[in-house]
Amino acid sequence: MTKELGKITDIKIGLGGYNDAMFGLTINLGGKGWGCKDFISGGWDINTIDRYPDCKWTESDRKKMQSDLVGRISNLLAQARVKNLNELKDIPVEAIFDGTTLESWRILTEVI
Repeated sequence: MTKELGKITDIKIGLGGYNDAMFGLTINLGGKGWGCKDFISGGWDINTIDRYPDCKWTESDRKKMQSDLVGRISNLLAQARVKNLNELKDIPVEAIFDGTTLESWRILTEVI
């Protein structure tokens, strides 16, 4: 495991994830000599994916994932001490990699 310091280079809310059929938050992270993307899913997009009776998930599952996404966005804003998504750009982060795979990342609240 390696730790890298960097910042949020871009952040967008919209379609992404599996075949761009999920609604969520795409966060690009980058630092000196590295860059990566993290997608925080809010579940299957309600306007892209219909739920059929044989699905292994329910509309309640989708609503919970959407609600969880909003909660995670609110937490990111609070940690960065900003009021809207656009202000997260250039916020310092610490990213943890296993080889070249992003394992986790966090906002460096101690320097904000």
